[in-house]
Amino acid sequence: MGTAPTLREFRMPLEEIARQLPDSDSARVRYLELHGNRAHLGLEYSGASPLGERGDAPAAAAAEPAPVTGRWCVTLLSPRVDLTQLQQLLAFFAGCEWTPVAVDTLARRDDRTVLRFQLGAELEFAAARHACLQLAETLQADLVLQPGSSQRPPRLAGFDMDSTLIDAEVIDELARVTGIGEQVAAITEAAMRGELDFRQSFRKRMALLRGFSEQRLGEIAARLPLKDGAELLLRALRALGCKTAILSGGFTYFADYLQRERLAVDFIHANQLEFADGALTGGVIEPIVDGNRKRLLLEQMAEELKLGRDQVIAVGDGANDIPMLNLGALGIAIHPKPKVRLEAPQAIVHFGLDAALYLFGLNDRQIEKLL
Repeated sequence: MGTAPTLREFRMPLEEIARQLPDSDSARVRYLELHGNRAHLGLEYSGASPLGERGDAPAAAAAEPAPVTGRWCVTLLSPRVDLTQLQQLLAFFAGCEWTPVAVDTLARRDDRTVLRFQLGAELEFAAARHACLQLAETLQADLVLQPGSSQRPPRLAGFDMDSTLIDAEVIDELARVTGIGEQVAAITEAAMRGELDFRQSFRKRMALLRGFSEQRLGEIAARLPLKDGAELLLRALRALGCKTAILSGGFTYFADYLQRERLAVDFIHANQLEFADGALTGGVIEPIVDGNRKRLLLEQMAEELKLGRDQVIAVGDGANDIPMLNLGALGIAIHPKPKVRLEAPQAIVHFGLDAALYLFGLNDRQIEKLL
């Protein structure tokens, strides 16, 4: 049996951490805190100290993060952060002339480490976001840039449904049951990539589903898989006093089922199915909820609730979500299509929906208290 790894804390300026030549490539970063001139770095390693000096006993996790005063925040969400990856990130900040003014560890679990870096830098968001996306590919992690002022719980959150709150495209599931799954799925995928107008693709797919039995819809609704973290995120938002809405190019039939049976959702806006003699007609009931309508509906809800856009967020995955993702304080693409990842303000690729809670400035202890 191997020796159990050691967890020790090293206290030094961030610049010194970036310059160190570690003795081991396998040293794992369990936490990093910076509030002042010296960082507190918790490293887990086997054998000799990777920083060539004796560390101190590790500190307990903070009850809550420090207040956000930085102009921008960059949050690293990773299944595992090693010392080399941290140094790559610090080198990236230095190359961009982004000086971290504070660092908090929002999660220090076996399956994830979440580090929030506050930056006092002036930056151009679009270019900076693309630079973060490129580094995220190298680190095999999520690296999320957002204004410091958006590190707070929202008051209204709009969610796409298919492939966002549920891990399926309902219209594709209906088509698969009827034996035309590949044909309809190809149209859906093209629409989600932004290659087809959503309204046009929606009409094409609905026409192919003419004659589908209403009785079968309930069977499909009951077995739709939730997206990882969906239930937890919506429960937490309700506990925070945030109103939530499904804004979907899918169907009210399934959104109503989710609201009634599975998820803490306040409002629903989706497409209505048209039936005749207990089966789908293949027709479409206007207005179709496409990307522009999702944004309009979210704007209208914010006005009715007397909320500013800085109190609103949106979450989605497809090209028809891009308009609402660019509306409020945060626009989070969850497991997005490539086009959406490039155009959405924020993106989470490696974790479930509950990881969005870290972008609201919450750490694991605060999240546990909410739930």
